[in-house]
Amino acid sequence: MTSRSPLDDLKAVLAGTARAVARDTEAEVGFTADAPHLLGKTIKVPTPSRSLPIEQVAQARGFADSMALKLRHHNAALHARRMPAEPAARAVYDAVEMVRYEALGSRGYDGTRANLSAALLMRTGADPITRAQSADEVPIQGALALLLRERLTGEPVPAAAEKGVAFLRDWIDERASGDFEALGLTLDDQAAFQKSVLAMLEHLDLTQSEVPPDSEENEDENDGEEGDEDESQGEDKSEEEGDSDAQTEARSEDRSEGSETEEDASADDFDPDADSDPGDSDEEGMLPVRPNRPPADYSPSFDYKVFTRAHDEEVAARDLCDADELTRLRGFLDQQLAHLQGVVTKLANRLQRRLMAQQSRSWDFDQEEGMLDAARLARVVASPGSSLSYKIERDTEFKDTVVTLLIDNSGSMRGRPIGIAAISADIMARTLERCGVKTEILGFTTRAWKGGASREDWLGASRPANPGRLNDLRHIIYKEADEPWRRARTSLGLMMREGLLKENIDGEALLWAHSRLIARHEDRRILMVISDGAPVDDSTLSVNSGTYLERHLRQVIDWIETKSPVQLVAIGIGHDVTRYYKRAVTIMDAEQLGGTMVEQLAGLFDSD
Repeated sequence: MTSRSPLDDLKAVLAGTARAVARDTEAEVGFTADAPHLLGKTIKVPTPSRSLPIEQVAQARGFADSMALKLRHHNAALHARRMPAEPAARAVYDAVEMVRYEALGSRGYDGTRANLSAALLMRTGADPITRAQSADEVPIQGALALLLRERLTGEPVPAAAEKGVAFLRDWIDERASGDFEALGLTLDDQAAFQKSVLAMLEHLDLTQSEVPPDSEENEDENDGEEGDEDESQGEDKSEEEGDSDAQTEARSEDRSEGSETEEDASADDFDPDADSDPGDSDEEGMLPVRPNRPPADYSPSFDYKVFTRAHDEEVAARDLCDADELTRLRGFLDQQLAHLQGVVTKLANRLQRRLMAQQSRSWDFDQEEGMLDAARLARVVASPGSSLSYKIERDTEFKDTVVTLLIDNSGSMRGRPIGIAAISADIMARTLERCGVKTEILGFTTRAWKGGASREDWLGASRPANPGRLNDLRHIIYKEADEPWRRARTSLGLMMREGLLKENIDGEALLWAHSRLIARHEDRRILMVISDGAPVDDSTLSVNSGTYLERHLRQVIDWIETKSPVQLVAIGIGHDVTRYYKRAVTIMDAEQLGGTMVEQLAGLFDSD
C-alpha cells in the first residue's frame, strides 16, 4: 500500500475545509504551478514545497478559503448581469466583489482572516502597485480594493503597497468615502452591493449611467427579488460560473462595438475554460476586448498620427526590474513549463538538422588545383606515374541570416500563452545560435492602461479632436541579435511579471522591429510576429475611429510585404491573423506554438 505524502494530507485538509466553508460537498482542491484559480467547483492553489513551509501553507489555505467563499457567497450570473463595459470600471467591479465575499467570510473567524491575509500578501507581492512611482502607475482597482478592505475589516494595507495606495488615497476618499459606507451596509446582499458599486464607479468618473432613473429603479427591484432567490440557490448556480464569465465578455464587447452582431461578438470571446478566472485576478478585468473585425474598405489616404512620443520608451528587459526578481521570474517560468521543454526541444533539434543540412560542406574532386585530396594519396603511392589530385570546396548557398521574434505582450496573452511564447522563443534562440543564425527577441505593450501620461497631456491641451495614437508605448528588448543566448536567458522571465502585460499597438511595434532588422548587415532578415489578435488600445480607440489602429497595422504589413527585403511571417494564438498577413498561421492551443514556430522558420529556409 502506497503511503501518503504530506502534500496529500494537506490537500485532503484543504478540500475538507473548502467544502465546509462553501457548504458544497462537491468542492475539490488541487495544486497548480500556474496562478491560483477557480474552475467550476475545482479550486487550484499554489503548490507548497515538500517541506511545507508555514508561510506557503498559509498562502494555500488563504486561496482555498477565498475561492470557497466565492462558491458560497458569489452568484456569477448576477455579477455578470450588471458588469460595466469600460475596462477600468470592470476591473474595479471585479476587485471589490472579491473584497465583499472575503469580508463576509472573515467575520468572526480569526483563522480565515489570517489565511486570507497571507494570500493577499502573495498577490500584492506581484502587483504593480508595489512598484508605482506616481499616481499614473497605480492600478486603481488594486488601490480601491485595498482601501475598501481596510474600511470593512480593519486590516491595514500591506506594507509593500502603502506607497502606491498613498498616491490615490485622498482622491478616493474625497469621491467615494460615502460609497464605502453604503458598501459596508450591503455585504450580505449582492444585488444591493452592486448598485452601490455602480454608483461609486460614476463618482470616480470610471463609468457613466446609461439607465434612466425609472428603469433603474425597476431593475433594482427585479435584481433584489432575483438576489433573494439566488441566495437560496447559490450553490447550484455557482457551477455555471465558467459559462457566465464567457457571457460577460460577450456583453462587454456588444456594448463597446455596437456595429457588430451578437454572433460575431460571442465568437471572439476568450475561452471560458481558460486557467484564469476573471474574479481571481486583480488586473483580469483590464484585459482588452479584441474586435477581430472582418476586413473593411480603407481609404488609401489614411494618415496615422501620434499625439506625443514624449512618454514612449524602448527599454532592455533587465532595466525594468532588478536581477534578483528576473532570476525569480525565470525560475517560475522554467517550473511552470518544464513539461513542455522536452517537446519543443525535439522540434528545435529537427529545425537544427534541417538548417545544418543546408550548411553542410561539399567538394568538387579531381581538380587541377586547389586543396590536396589526402584520400587519393594511396593511388599515387601505388602508381607513381599518377598525378596528384586536388579538391575545391563549393560555395555554400546558405545565406547569412538574422531572425527577429516580435512577441505581443498585451494583457490578453496573460497566463499560458505568454509563458509558452517565452519558453519557445528561448529554445528557438538557443537552437538558431547553434546553427550560426543571429536571433533577436522583442516585445511590445504600453506603459499604462487607458492612455497614461499621453492622455493626461491630451486632457491638458483641451482635448483636441482626432489626436491619433493616445497611449505611452513600451518596446522591450529581451535579447539583442549579437547578444549570446546565455547572457539573455534570464531576461525572458520578465514576461511572467504581473502587471507588465497591458495593451497593444501592433503597427508601430512592427515598424520598430523592422527598422532594427533593416539596420543589420545579414543577407537574409526574417521577422516573426507572435500575437493573439487585432491591435487594441482603449484610449486611442475612444477618440478616433474604431478601426484606427487596425488600418495602420494593415498599411504597415502591406508595405513590409511588398516593399521591404524583410521576410514577414505571423503566428496567431486563438485569433485569425491570416486576415492581415500573407504568410501566417493560426493556432488554437498555445502548446502548438513551439512546433508551429519550427515549421514556419524551416519553411522560410527551405523556400530559399
